[in-house]
Amino acid sequence: MNGAWDFALDPEGAWRKPSEVDWTTTIQVPFSPETTASGVGFDGHFRACWYRRRVHVPELSGEQHLLLHFGAVDYEAAVWVNGSEAVTHEGGYTPFTCDVTALLDGTAELTIVVRAFDDPLDLSKPRGKQDWLPSPHSIWYPRTSGIWQTVWLEVVPATFIGKVRWTPNLERWEIGLEVWLGGVKRDGLRLGVKLSVGSDLLASDTYTVVAGECHRRIALSDPGIDDYRNGLLWNPATPTLIDAQLELWAERGERIDEVTSYTALRSVAVDGDRFTLNGRPLRLRLVLDQGYWVESGATAPDDAALRRDVELVKRAGFHGVRKHQKIEDPRYLYWADRLGILVWEEMPSAYRFTSSSVRRLTHEWIAALERDSSHPCIVAWVPINESWGVPNLPTTAAERHYVQGLYHLTKTLDPTRPVIGNDGWESVATDIISIHDYDSDPERIGRRYRSDDVLPRLFKRERPGGRVLVLQGERQLEQPLMLTEFGGIRLSNRQGTWGYSDAESSETLARHYEELLRVLHSLGVFSGFCYTQFTDTYQEANGLLYADRTPKFALARMAAATRGVETGADVDEHSVGSVRTSQPAPIGEDPASSPTYPTGS
Repeated sequence: MNGAWDFALDPEGAWRKPSEVDWTTTIQVPFSPETTASGVGFDGHFRACWYRRRVHVPELSGEQHLLLHFGAVDYEAAVWVNGSEAVTHEGGYTPFTCDVTALLDGTAELTIVVRAFDDPLDLSKPRGKQDWLPSPHSIWYPRTSGIWQTVWLEVVPATFIGKVRWTPNLERWEIGLEVWLGGVKRDGLRLGVKLSVGSDLLASDTYTVVAGECHRRIALSDPGIDDYRNGLLWNPATPTLIDAQLELWAERGERIDEVTSYTALRSVAVDGDRFTLNGRPLRLRLVLDQGYWVESGATAPDDAALRRDVELVKRAGFHGVRKHQKIEDPRYLYWADRLGILVWEEMPSAYRFTSSSVRRLTHEWIAALERDSSHPCIVAWVPINESWGVPNLPTTAAERHYVQGLYHLTKTLDPTRPVIGNDGWESVATDIISIHDYDSDPERIGRRYRSDDVLPRLFKRERPGGRVLVLQGERQLEQPLMLTEFGGIRLSNRQGTWGYSDAESSETLARHYEELLRVLHSLGVFSGFCYTQFTDTYQEANGLLYADRTPKFALARMAAATRGVETGADVDEHSVGSVRTSQPAPIGEDPASSPTYPTGS
């Protein structure tokens, strides 16, 4: 249902029902009204906006139902169908669905109205990099209000396969499968499952569905020989996916529903001071990715743009991204799964610590974990970044308990992936110690992290970003250490842009990048890194690529430096690494006036 919808801005959020709305214009869904791609391009403050679309009702046969899906609406959504309120939802980054069958009135048309409420000044909701000032400043970007991901209708049977979750277990050479049915409850149902890679059938079986659910561990035949085993494992070099066909059968042999899906055999873990993929150490090579486009904001122009971003990350020598302050469109994760890059998924921050912000962020984080946990590309979860929303961690026990609670909640819902409770500094619960350091001098970075006593000194004396790295606990000496934000070199002739340091030309940028990466590859203390950043994003002109995805210097040269080819670093995709970059100034402070690295190191 993407395309033209009737639209109206509601600056004060005064209208409460569709009959009050003065429909004044149209908008191109799924682009937010702040973007030029939407056809609206409104850049001021407003508290609410409205959408209306009349669509032809698909023909329903028998006991079929009609579902209305929303990929994401920022921030609170209320939906009316044929004049009746159908569903409400809170959370700007997660999907929701409603069954509208009972609201069909027998006509050939369906009238859908959406009210999106998104207070631009509310700092206690998860908002990521969305600015609260009228114009973007510092590290903050234009707001994303209303519908910003795909809307679609789906016809389903009365009882249908509603949700699927995959959990690989490499040690046992098996795939965990969980299926939840939707719609009308029925007895005597069975679930048929086929797993295959290409023309090779890996498993085929049928399971009894109990109380609308099916939970099984599907054992695969272990080929034994490493050549065959490795060919079946998912990794950035060979992203092998396992195709899945699921069929729901009634007691008398009637096939009720059928869906296709996919999974992969792969494991991620922390083993001592190393990150491991499929049981082998992997030095992460990540790039920070904000996920914005010039004309369309947080929404990709089309599916091809998402695929192109994944391809460009790989061509630049990285094998992963840290999606910064954004729960990305699932189509990006699809291409990351299929083309082979690793993803750190990070929850967009709230900027106040209140009971409301705790409830809102926790609720939405759980929904994000539920949506994305089956993607093999996701290898780490990051619920908090740089103490945003918890500004008093060193002195306030409640804030420390909150970060610890998010860490343990995430580990409870998904025990198969590392969790970084608070990326950048002030760790109170984490599987990986992360550092954000924007020192522009490569040799000084080398000296800081090369000495024999670097670890005890880092945790006791050094203050990258002006913050202590670890607040409590002794495990840090045994955990992976990663430089998850660094670089941020600006190359731009546009007024009003900034970076953490400057390059006068493409050649200067290339040489500075090569020197930074040469030093990093020589430092054995780090088990991964993440460069800031993938592309220029609004006033942040510190990307390796311009905002239109044009590289600032040759991709081949960039890839050689990223992989460490000239330094003799291991370039095998099974043994190299990634991290993220992007250190903000304090809220409201101009980063250009702040030192890139605090004194005292």
